[in-house]
Amino acid sequence: MHFNPPLEPATLIKRYKRFLADITLPDDSERTIHCANTGAMTGCATPGNTVWYSTSDNAKRKYPNSWEISETDKGHRICVNTARANQLAVEAIENKTIVELLGYDALRTEVKYGSENSRIDILLEDSEKPPCYIEVKSVTLLDEQQTSIKQGTSTKGQGFFPDAVTTRGQKHLRELTEMAESGNRAVLLFTVLHSGIEKVSAAHHIDAKYSLLLKQAQDAGVEVLCYKAELSSTQIQLKQAVEFINS
Repeated sequence: MHFNPPLEPATLIKRYKRFLADITLPDDSERTIHCANTGAMTGCATPGNTVWYSTSDNAKRKYPNSWEISETDKGHRICVNTARANQLAVEAIENKTIVELLGYDALRTEVKYGSENSRIDILLEDSEKPPCYIEVKSVTLLDEQQTSIKQGTSTKGQGFFPDAVTTRGQKHLRELTEMAESGNRAVLLFTVLHSGIEKVSAAHHIDAKYSLLLKQAQDAGVEVLCYKAELSSTQIQLKQAVEFINS
């Protein structure tokens, strides 16, 4: 995914009303930008930190600038635009970056499925094999102090999902489990959008029910894949697989 024009830097003043943020530009002027993230954004929205924003040429937008990337005190970059996760996943599948998902003839997005009236993020289809249902989640929470992962495992670069209780995410796990139990292929794809994260675990300390449902989903045959993105002011791309560690 390329940014044209490249992202511009600014300093975060505050995020508010879930969808808005105020920033200070290099010339000391202030601007309000759109924040496409309804989550907790834990560790991603610290006032005073550098943010990177894109500019839309859509004249109808009230706020033409969108917050794309946060930069932490340690120099890590985090993609905070949640709409990017699905776009990056589709791009990576089409570019054959995710080797586990090769060999399908067709790709569709936002397809209705399941018994709880859901839409699957990505559906891969092929006449020679069962369909593959893929739910995409973005991982942006780095917590190297958390000890909820299995004993003896280093916490360096440890990322977690979710960063807040997610009933919607719980529903998606139930739907994926149902697909796997019905003989289909079901995949939970974690897109790692934090440059400091090197491995991923379910955040049992944040959402114990999600962690339990994920373990049940795995037992039913749901696959868990994790791919990390490279982030810059000109592009974001999923590049490499990272480890998933059961908590």
